[in-house]
Amino acid sequence: MKPSKLDREEQELLSSYERGEWQSIPTVKDEIQKYRAYAAATMKKNRLVSIDLSPKDFEEIQQKAQEQGIPYQTLIAKIVHEFVAGHLIEQP
Repeated sequence: MKPSKLDREEQELLSSYERGEWQSIPTVKDEIQKYRAYAAATMKKNRLVSIDLSPKDFEEIQQKAQEQGIPYQTLIAKIVHEFVAGHLIEQP
């Protein structure tokens, strides 16, 4: 049911919404839930893996983890999970 007496801008917004051009963005609650899942998966520790990283890569991973407010091990686990799930794509 369309409201009556919409001005031009309101009508354009409504039409855009009805065409499905709008998408929800993640909320803080969604982000917290996502990182809780990452942390829970990390805490299971099904397998212990040891890898060698260059000092530069390690420092950058630590920095990115700090920016996201998570431990670097959790970030590494997230990256591996995203890769095996097919969510990471190579950039040319």
